[in-house]
Amino acid sequence: MPTTSSAIMIISIFALLVMIKINTYFTPLLLYLLVFLIISKYLFSSTSTLTTKTTTPLPPGPIPWPIVGNLPELVKNKPRFRWVSSLLDGANAGIACIRLGSIHVILVNCPVIAREFLKKHDAVFASRPITMATHYSSRGFLSVVDAPLGAQWKKMRRVVASEVLSHARLKWLLDKRVEEADNLVRHIYNQCCDQGGSGAVVNVRSVAWHYSGNVIRKMMFNKRYFGDGREDGGPGYEEEEYVGAIVTVLFLLNAFCISDYMPCLRWLDLDGHEKEMKRAISIVNKYHDPIIDERIKSWRECSSSPNRTSQDLLDVLILAKDSNEKPLISVEEIKAQVADLVYAAIDNPSNAVEWALAEMIAQPQLLMRAVDEIDRVVGKNRLVQESDLSHLNYVRACAREAFRLHPIAPFNVPHVSISDVNVAGYFIPKDSHVLLSRVGLGRNPNVWVEPLKFKPDRHLESGSSKPVQLSEPELRFISFSAGRRGCMGTELGSEMTVMLLARLLQGFTWTLPRGNLTIDLSESNEDLCLAKPLFLQANPRLAAHVYPC
Repeated sequence: MPTTSSAIMIISIFALLVMIKINTYFTPLLLYLLVFLIISKYLFSSTSTLTTKTTTPLPPGPIPWPIVGNLPELVKNKPRFRWVSSLLDGANAGIACIRLGSIHVILVNCPVIAREFLKKHDAVFASRPITMATHYSSRGFLSVVDAPLGAQWKKMRRVVASEVLSHARLKWLLDKRVEEADNLVRHIYNQCCDQGGSGAVVNVRSVAWHYSGNVIRKMMFNKRYFGDGREDGGPGYEEEEYVGAIVTVLFLLNAFCISDYMPCLRWLDLDGHEKEMKRAISIVNKYHDPIIDERIKSWRECSSSPNRTSQDLLDVLILAKDSNEKPLISVEEIKAQVADLVYAAIDNPSNAVEWALAEMIAQPQLLMRAVDEIDRVVGKNRLVQESDLSHLNYVRACAREAFRLHPIAPFNVPHVSISDVNVAGYFIPKDSHVLLSRVGLGRNPNVWVEPLKFKPDRHLESGSSKPVQLSEPELRFISFSAGRRGCMGTELGSEMTVMLLARLLQGFTWTLPRGNLTIDLSESNEDLCLAKPLFLQANPRLAAHVYPC
């Protein structure tokens, strides 16, 4: 009855709010409400095995509360992504379902089922959800990654595929990437020299973050620093603030914000996520917008100059024209797409390399084997170049293994179903959010032998000379996803990752800092990074003339 339904909704939402604000003790009011909800749950809520439109069951999962679904459990269990991930283990079916508000969230950790979603039924799951975080990060869903299926996504996908991330365009920007790889080595070498040539303790996480940031800034804006940087080649205050804001944005994109599932609560900002996202985005925009506005103005003022040519990806986006020789994308679309590319470039390569180096320190024979390969292929009289990377199969296998065992995010970017469909014998309703578990796939014991052990050799084919690919099209783990909404920057991301790892291994001998007997490979409770940033002792291992001045 409408009256009963309305009462249940009000009580359910109120109980959820109380649970959010009171996280440790049950008040008498809360206890009363919970008892009422438990009764309502079984009287008014369907179980998670049937739907109104089909006799095919939903995937297994906890029985939802009326109206709010499983949001109370989501609020109670922190960090939220670990509770969500645990449901897959409990279901033991390779697929599970929870209802958050009115949205069915489908979880997958079986590669066979994952391929059914993103290969067999790829067209059905080609949309994206409307969330608070992606609304801000994409300036209202103007960029390619987070735009829902439709004309805007198709338009931006064409622009990025043909104008920005094509093989020819990446080749055109090779010199800029080489410059930043040289700066990486110079920065660490200078730190070593500052200590009298006896080496230095290096924050590998910081170095990896800023190398990735430098590469995409150089390609996008033709500049390394927003400020003056440091004399040793390291980041200045501006770059540290900027990269910190980007890391915050990326964290909030995967944070299971309550208002994404109950939009009527967004004005309350119960998690504090919206306030935090606004602050982080404002920092990113503070650095991006003046450069973009000035560049657009500059091109308009000298549009008649026949000799001026594009210098970077920002120029490419500004100069993209439609069939009538009009600007193909607007200023807001340019700004959204610039940010989109920056967000995609920083965290994945840096996280993989930090974890790979940590794991290789824990197994010194792996480190020695990778270094020996570099010395054999490249030698010690010049630095590794991108043309060498396809011949460094063991180094590539180490990077691939890091992607498998230590993904940067717990789940892939959500896919949204545009219609009802049956997958793997289960009913998936229209508008469901599908999350492939990066951890569940990469550490699946039914797929991988010794899944929790770092074993690069598992990726080497006996007798094969083909370069090891960092992507995984069969979805046994996720590095760059798959399907029409898969990562468009797979080539760039792979080159950045392998170059970062190879330059670190070639240029320096890495050991534990003095006084440290073992390396801590603990995973952070809040995310999937190392619990503590990786600090290692670096010592130059090449002749002085090889290092960039």
